[in-house]
Amino acid sequence: MRIRGQGWILLAAALAVVSGCKKASQPDEGVWGMVDGTPITRAEVDKYYQSQLNPDAPQPSQDEALSLRLNVLDELINNHILLEKAKTMGLQAADGEVEDKFTEFKSPYTEEEFQRQLKARGYTVDDLKNDIRQQLSIQKVINHEVVAKITITDQDVQDFYNQNRAQFNVKEAQYRIAQIVITPHKDPGLRNRKNDDATTDTEAKLKAARLEQQLSSGADFAQVAMDYSEDPASAGSGGDLGYVPESSLSQSDPALKKAVMLLKPGQVSGVIVLRDSYRILKLVTREAPGQRDMNDPAVQQSIRDNLRNRKEQLLRAAYLATARNNAKVTNYLAQQVVESAGKLPVVSTGKSGVDAPVFPSK
Repeated sequence: MRIRGQGWILLAAALAVVSGCKKASQPDEGVWGMVDGTPITRAEVDKYYQSQLNPDAPQPSQDEALSLRLNVLDELINNHILLEKAKTMGLQAADGEVEDKFTEFKSPYTEEEFQRQLKARGYTVDDLKNDIRQQLSIQKVINHEVVAKITITDQDVQDFYNQNRAQFNVKEAQYRIAQIVITPHKDPGLRNRKNDDATTDTEAKLKAARLEQQLSSGADFAQVAMDYSEDPASAGSGGDLGYVPESSLSQSDPALKKAVMLLKPGQVSGVIVLRDSYRILKLVTREAPGQRDMNDPAVQQSIRDNLRNRKEQLLRAAYLATARNNAKVTNYLAQQVVESAGKLPVVSTGKSGVDAPVFPSK
């Protein structure tokens, strides 16, 4: 299962190794896959599948549900293969690494909320730590076998720039903005590090004034945003909204545009009062229109990141394909889908058990 860079959704699947094996043509009831003699059960697939469903989205059709389960089973097969490699290569996660990541996952929640979410998922603390250990181990294998072998040369960067000059020609001014948002209402989906959420206009106004004072006293904007911002989309990244074109800024609330235009790079605004929220903005940098030069460090870094991501995806796919070639894999679920012409009766379209909230990306 790929770990998501900045971030992660809950390490959800319990990838327990179950002993015993059966002939490929005669799997035990409930066995949907086999990897080197180790079964992957329907229960494992369903547990992971349920964690991926959005409780607010329409329920998938039977065909969609079956397709998703096939994808989940494929990922669990890959995980098993990579975990075995982690064992043989001595790359299993250490206890200290597991505890550090566990603390990171738990930090946005009160103890009561954390326990409530574990219970809703049918999880225990040991389940979560086991998942963390497995995912960290898998990432170590990928880092060792894929990431460490990627090299981006200066010539690679130069060639990419020469072939894609047009994409570095900025047509209009762009503003890199970060924000802290405070709203006068409770947001069930909010996850900031302090679990701090104003619920009334009075609370929001007082909170905004308090944060403005912290920033005026030298507090780091990104840290304050991660701790207190009530924007679920940007709080985790320190309030960073990336580059906003001037045309898009013109379509926003006039008060926001006015505040941005008055700021110099590095400056922080006062509290901006909007109809539905209070905001504090930071102008990180402003880019004038025109052709970006190859010697611009930001241009070089963006090219390197782009090339590295491309190569990592390519090498990862090739590495997994090679690893599967060397393993004995049987996908019984796929066989049943083919034999039943996609009408496998054992897969329901609904959600079994209690809907479980997904832990946020990190």
